[in-house]
Amino acid sequence: MKAKRKIIEIDENLCDGCGLCVPSCAEGAIHVIDGKARIVADKYCDGLGACLGECPKGALRIVDRETEPFDQAAAEKHAASQKSSIVSEAIPMACGCPSTMIRTFPTPGSCEKANEPVSQTGGVSALSHWPVQIRLVPPTAPFLKGADLLVAADCTPFAYPRFHEDFLKGKALLVGCPKSDDAQAYVQKFAEIFREADIKNITVLVMEVPCCQGLPVIIQKGMAIAGRSIPLKKVVISSRGEVVRKEQLT
Repeated sequence: MKAKRKIIEIDENLCDGCGLCVPSCAEGAIHVIDGKARIVADKYCDGLGACLGECPKGALRIVDRETEPFDQAAAEKHAASQKSSIVSEAIPMACGCPSTMIRTFPTPGSCEKANEPVSQTGGVSALSHWPVQIRLVPPTAPFLKGADLLVAADCTPFAYPRFHEDFLKGKALLVGCPKSDDAQAYVQKFAEIFREADIKNITVLVMEVPCCQGLPVIIQKGMAIAGRSIPLKKVVISSRGEVVRKEQLT
């Protein structure tokens, strides 16, 4: 039965899809869909407004309108399903799909690498493992243990021409998009990684566009949930492939 109550309203004209509001909703009521933040179901939104302060565009507000009541049990079940989906994503498919099979590669300079064919372009890959997509990497992956971690927004390797030499060498890599992917799922995935792996330090590489700025926030929220404090550096890349600035966040 519908009743008038407080609920979050999102102005699609102001929203740029950055996803900063998503991790702040403990019930998982907000998802980024088709480039815009949206309430997936009114019954999941408690209307308290924990997400309001995260929006840099002021696109979120609390309004009074007639809708279905907040269902705490359904919201908790929904939030739990978001977490369980992260675990299922990390389990390789029975068919052994190459996208989910964990592999490690010889690093540049090793004896094994010296015996491999050299690229005709003369470049040497610094990638030490597979997979690299955040959603596909299990928290228990051996290459995460005691790693120097590089978390790269997935546009950065295309914009920055010396990605392998300047950022990837000697690091474990995780790649994702805070705008088009599920930010809340990312928060939980990083929390699990920080609990399981003794990560030494983190470099997060983002583009200068607003939608990328949610990635460091997601990592920090993951650390907070895991109860970990790990050195975190942010590097911002311009669309022309230049380093705009570097910041030590923690």
